[in-house]
Parts: sequence; C-alpha cells; structure tokens
Amino acid sequence: MTPRTDTGPEVEPDPDDAATAPLWRAAQAFRLVTLIYAIGQQFASVSHYSDQRLSWVLIALMAVWSGVSALLLSQWRIRDAKRVRIAVVLGDHLVVVLLVFATRLVAEYDWYHGHQTLPTTLWAANAVMSAAILWGPFGGISSGFLIAAAILTARSQWGFDIWRDATAPVLVSVGLAIGLAANTARRAQEQLQRAVRLTAAAKERERLAREVHDGVLQVLSYIKRRGAEIGGPTAELAQRAGEQEVALRVLISEQGDRSDHGGVDIDLRPLLTAQSTPAVFVSTPGEPVPIGRFEAREISAAVAAALANVVQHAGPGAKAYVLLEDTGGELIISVRDDGPGIPAGRLAEAEEQGRMGVSRSIIGRIAALDGTAQLLFEAHAEAEDDGAEWEFRVPRKQWR
Repeated sequence: MTPRTDTGPEVEPDPDDAATAPLWRAAQAFRLVTLIYAIGQQFASVSHYSDQRLSWVLIALMAVWSGVSALLLSQWRIRDAKRVRIAVVLGDHLVVVLLVFATRLVAEYDWYHGHQTLPTTLWAANAVMSAAILWGPFGGISSGFLIAAAILTARSQWGFDIWRDATAPVLVSVGLAIGLAANTARRAQEQLQRAVRLTAAAKERERLAREVHDGVLQVLSYIKRRGAEIGGPTAELAQRAGEQEVALRVLISEQGDRSDHGGVDIDLRPLLTAQSTPAVFVSTPGEPVPIGRFEAREISAAVAAALANVVQHAGPGAKAYVLLEDTGGELIISVRDDGPGIPAGRLAEAEEQGRMGVSRSIIGRIAALDGTAQLLFEAHAEAEDDGAEWEFRVPRKQWR
C-alpha cells in the first residue's frame, strides 16, 4: 500500500509578494555574483592582513549567510513570507555592518584606510537592494546611507576623502533605482488584478443578461401584450409588467458603462438612466459625466426622491422628464412632470408641519454638495396643470 503524502494546503502568495518575486530572485543572483567577487578579492588581499586566519573565518561566515539569506528571500510561497523577509533584511544589515567593522580586526590602519573593507562594497549593496525591494525608494536610500556611513566610519574616511569616494553615491543610487522598480512592479500587479476582476465581472454580467433576456424579459413582454389585449383589471398588470420590462432593458444596456474601474470618479449617466420607466424619460449627454462616487450617489438619490413625489402626488397618468447637462463648471439636472403641480407655499407649509421629506431627501442632499435645489414652477389657482420642475445645480470644480 502506497503511503499517503500530505504536503499541506498550498499557500497563496500575497499580491505584493507576487509583484516583487522576480526582483527578489534577481537580487539573489546578484548576491551570488557579489559573493564570488568578494572571495576573489579575499585571495588578492589576504597577504596584507595581520590576521589571515580570522579573515578566512569571516569570509566563510559571509558565504554561509549569503546562502541562507538568498534561500529565504527568493521564496514567497511560504507562510508569513513578509515577516521572514523583514527579519532577513534586518539581519542582512546587521551582518554587513559587523563584517565591515571586523575589517579592523584583520588589517592594520594603513591597509583598511586606503582599501575596501573585508566584505566589499559590492557585496554590501545586497542589503541596500533588499531594503529597497521591501520598503521602496525611501527604504533603499536610508539603507544606502546607513551602509555607506558604516564603511566610511570603519575606514576612518570622514573628512575630505568622503567627497572623492564613490561609496555613498553608488549605494544610495542603487537603493533609489531598485526602490522605484519595486514600486512600479507593485502598481503593475494592482492594475493586472483589477483588469482580471473587471473581465470576470463583465463575463458574469453578460451571462446574467442573456439569462434575463431569455427568461424574464420574454415573460414580461408576454404579460404586457396579453394584459393589454384582455383589458379590464389586467390592464394595470400589463402596465406594471411594461414598466419592469423597460427598467430591466435599461439596466442591461447600461451594464457595459457601469463597470467600476477603481478610480475616484464614476459616470453619473447610468445612475440616472437606470431610473427610466414608461412614465419617466431620461436624457443625458453622449459623453461620460465623471463625478465623485459620493456626489453621484447623492444626486441620483435626490432625483429618485423627486420622481417618487411625482408618482405620489402627480397622479397615475403623469409623465416625468429628467435632463442632465454638463456645462464644465457645474452640473444641471432638471426633473419636470406634467401633473397638477405643487401649490405655492406648499413646501414651506409641509416643513412647518414637520414633514421633512423634500427638505432632507432633495434640498438637503444637493445642499450637502454645495449646490442649489430650486423649484422653478409652482401651480397657481388659475392654472393647476402646468406641472412642477426641480432644477439642481451642483458645482463640479471640486472633482476636477
């Protein structure tokens, strides 16, 4: 009987780790190259050391640490990968600094003052690269300054010689370049994941649209047609079915434009056209009208409240018309109906009676956006069939 092997559940990589995994592996290849160079430099310099045996021990420790750190940093399908990397990178800096100052234990002043430290500057750059990948440009630059300061201190080169030595500029430049590359990789990974999500959502919308069209829309269309033919009490049922058919068709047709691209702004048009019914006609510009998410929701809610008042007060046969205009500096939304209109002073009277529906649902929402909500036409005693028209003016300079 073959024994069962249980390797445990596969650890899913963190998006940040997946983005920087190629950089980590490339950095470990660089670490191997720098280790070979450091060993070669050891052969060239060991004859000048005062304690040659200790220098070989330090080189051996450097080689062991290079192997361990390279193995840990190049893996991202492990548990707590981020914590492991942080610990290794911090350990990398500690090992580099200790080996740099250990140069004074194996060489005399005349040697280390004018030559590279025991771990060469090239090998010390590994710590800078790791910090840059992990923490970005700021971490890379800070690490570069730290390692450069340790090397200059160990070699006693604080003074005029610092301006003739390339240690600090090289290490800081490496930290900046690798940090920028790491940030770019993370942004690219985020955009890729967003594109994948949008593609999956679009396919799901298309599937639902097909099912709705093949089932619900056909049934609603049949009910509307048969109810109108039968007449009588079924006429109202036919009217309701027709309203829902129009609403569903508008919703399906707008799905392609309503995808969320993850930005700050969204298109206001679909939020308004989704409120279309056989009695509500919505007209919007041909170009997108991008505004902030909160502002779009508040404007849509204010329009919905105005349309609800039309249904409640204008009568069953009233029609409503919604018009959206974008002047560049502000948005103008008008909601007009052909009902009996609102008597003059009725809104103020309702507010005094404690009925805050219009005040809060319409005027309050628009005022919160630093806009104005004005009732342009009120019914008069001699003409009570002019309808009512709300005009919302919302400045859009805060979204530009």
